Amino acid sequence: MHEQKIRSDAQKPPELHEVYEERSTFENIVAKKSLNVVLLNSPSIYYIGSDGPQGYEYDLLKNYADSIGVDLNITTAHTVKEALELSKKLNIHIVSAAIAKTKKRETELNFGPSYFEVQEQVICNRDMLQSGAFPKDVEGLAGLRISVGEDTSYSDTIKELQSEGYDINATFVDGYSTEDLLEQVAKREIDCTIADSNIYALNLRYFTELALAFTISGREQLAWVLAPDTPKLEASMYEWLNVYNQSGAMAQLKDHYYSYVFYFDYYNTTTFYSRIKTRLVKYESYFKEASKEHAIPWTLIAAISYQESHWNPKAKSFTGVKGLMMLTRHTAKLLGIKNRLDPRASIMGGTQHLVNLMKIVPEDVVGEERLKFALATYNIGFGHILDARALARKMSLNPSIWSDLKKTLPLLSQKSYYRNLKYGYARGSEPVRYVDSIYNFKDILEKSLANGKNFMRE
Repeated sequence: MHEQKIRSDAQKPPELHEVYEERSTFENIVAKKSLNVVLLNSPSIYYIGSDGPQGYEYDLLKNYADSIGVDLNITTAHTVKEALELSKKLNIHIVSAAIAKTKKRETELNFGPSYFEVQEQVICNRDMLQSGAFPKDVEGLAGLRISVGEDTSYSDTIKELQSEGYDINATFVDGYSTEDLLEQVAKREIDCTIADSNIYALNLRYFTELALAFTISGREQLAWVLAPDTPKLEASMYEWLNVYNQSGAMAQLKDHYYSYVFYFDYYNTTTFYSRIKTRLVKYESYFKEASKEHAIPWTLIAAISYQESHWNPKAKSFTGVKGLMMLTRHTAKLLGIKNRLDPRASIMGGTQHLVNLMKIVPEDVVGEERLKFALATYNIGFGHILDARALARKMSLNPSIWSDLKKTLPLLSQKSYYRNLKYGYARGSEPVRYVDSIYNFKDILEKSLANGKNFMRE
């Protein structure tokens, strides 16, 4: 197609090597069907999860590549410095590494579209709160052990503050990612580091010893770094991102990766880690059995069970629901379960109940969205889900995506909305917190497993 276009614009048919030479970088990407990208290997950008490649920035670039009909050819980097060094290679088209578009970098790099807004934050070990050494501002950093990555926006921030006369004895380290340094803070190997707000929010669930000291920068835009002199590639990405934003897909993706991290509770998450070791090991084989039978990730089933009962097989609420999956008497009867306190029966029955709920979710809800809608139904009932969808339509929102339903569900508790809806009042914020909490626990569990922790007893 591109060759035909080039020939029609030319006065005479060029030789093949002339066609290649006249092609822009973008046209070569399309012709070769390969987009060469550098991705930072981290929870916020790109990693291999239980369902294959994942990560907010990976999903964005995968969507862009699909939109222009090419494959992603990924080269991984482990630090921002390494990613920027790889960007100098001639065959690299895009670098995606949570790189802030600072004034200094704009003079050195060819930035493409911005896709996320962050702030730099000083992160320290929460034990310092008790010792009185926890910093509240820049002056409080004096005398602390601080490390940040070399050639990062964080090192630029520190150097600028030092030039202004602040007493900051920071070490600029090579070979360590921001996640590595956050782990060092958690282990008290260093006192503090600096991280973007989104990176801190994600890692707070994995390293419960971390605490936010203060914000040290204004708002910054994360952007992709493109190969030099690639105006057609840049224009193509801006056009795609505009459509992606307008369609609501960007909001949906942010919701998927980031919404539930803000429900983090230090003590609840610390307890969760403890119970992975003391309680999950007793029932993991049942979760995996249910997963195999129904093709639902066992980590999700386990997360539902934790949200419902904290993996207590004798759990019982004042409303009479019981067991690991907190089944009602009516649901248990429909599923043929005689003893709701039997761990295996509860897990298998609860999973079957979720599958049954997925079947009644409207057909226009697809993919992972069906599972989230079913979980919300598990919590609040299908009638209220239908009301929330009806309300979404009235508000010109998409009734088939969870990120939009999260906007209408909480409105079901407001009289001005629920009085005109079929099923009336509901505590609509509860299913939102419920689904987000489950995905939070699922993510923490999978992260623990990915780190090589096997909680099954020998």
